Amino acid sequence: MRNLIKTPTRFVLLLFMTGAGFIPGACKKHSQPGVSKRSFRMGFMSSAPRPDINLYLQSLSLWTLHADATIISTEVPWDSLLTGENPVTYVADNYLGLVNYCRGKNLKLWVYIDPENGLNRVSDSDPLVTLGKSIAQPAIQQVYRRFVFVVDSILRPDHLGLALETNLIRVAAPDSIYQGVKKGANDAAADIRAFDPHVPLSVSVQAEVAWGKLGGSGYMGIAQDFTDFPFLQELGISSYPYLGGYGTAGDIPLNYYSQLVENHPVPVFVSEGGWTSMSITSGFNGQPIQSSPAQQEAYIERQDQLLSQSHAIGIFQLTFTDLDLAGWPSPDASGLILFAFLGVVDSNFTPKPALAAWDSLLKQPLQQGH
Repeated sequence: MRNLIKTPTRFVLLLFMTGAGFIPGACKKHSQPGVSKRSFRMGFMSSAPRPDINLYLQSLSLWTLHADATIISTEVPWDSLLTGENPVTYVADNYLGLVNYCRGKNLKLWVYIDPENGLNRVSDSDPLVTLGKSIAQPAIQQVYRRFVFVVDSILRPDHLGLALETNLIRVAAPDSIYQGVKKGANDAAADIRAFDPHVPLSVSVQAEVAWGKLGGSGYMGIAQDFTDFPFLQELGISSYPYLGGYGTAGDIPLNYYSQLVENHPVPVFVSEGGWTSMSITSGFNGQPIQSSPAQQEAYIERQDQLLSQSHAIGIFQLTFTDLDLAGWPSPDASGLILFAFLGVVDSNFTPKPALAAWDSLLKQPLQQGH
């Protein structure tokens, strides 16, 4: 199977800039208590409609008003590390300013590090392919482990993920790649535990794969992921149900998240996901996807039910804004089309109905201890 699903992790990452620590402060958000209490924090990854620093700063000043958490979800920067850049320098220059800014906003920090290819799960990361290397090689796993260790020691995240969409990698990529991800992640977990006994460790799984929606196999579950990654203390969930054949948000089973951990009761969170607000002519497997801003709004409302059912601890949309594909270099734009309209504001920062639904959830006070 090829290109079962692609995620926008790698190219959105290009927007992280060293100067994030010098962004002027934004206004405080004023929340009013809601009727219900939520168990889950809510947030975004820093992104912008186009790879432009001014738009990045504008987006950052806006999305932090609509969040109480943030996530850094990134591939290992292989091209920098394998050409001699010190990982300590790289992490300090590319993430620390942003993290300090977000901590100044009292946002909890999740960090997810992807040792594979965030845009094409059948393959190693593009820089590794270019260099003729693979995560299957012990020397490359060591580079990954060192990067994970440095990220944790410098950024001190509240939650740390060591691999993304492991069940999708297992069914889509060559077994050598999956075994390399598995070995590297388990060794990285041991490295972290020798230094940091407190940060919760996890991987993420792809919900539509687990439910058999991308391969037509019926419910598969994720028992193998718990076997292969025994360090799991919590579970990230990647979910783009409009790609899995769900016509409306109401079609998503209420136990969509909770079923995944029925036999392994660990905390769950949505580490990435969303619902397109636009119809797409050629979606997954070439089939058209019908959607609208109202359907996206309904998806955010459905999330409240899914998250509450699973007692989730977090939800993240990687993109706050839509992507202006005309502003992205080719072939990046073609790889992002399925994910271009997930923002709760459009590419001009105009709010969509989904933003009001998101803010309605955010106004619910957090349960104690979350």
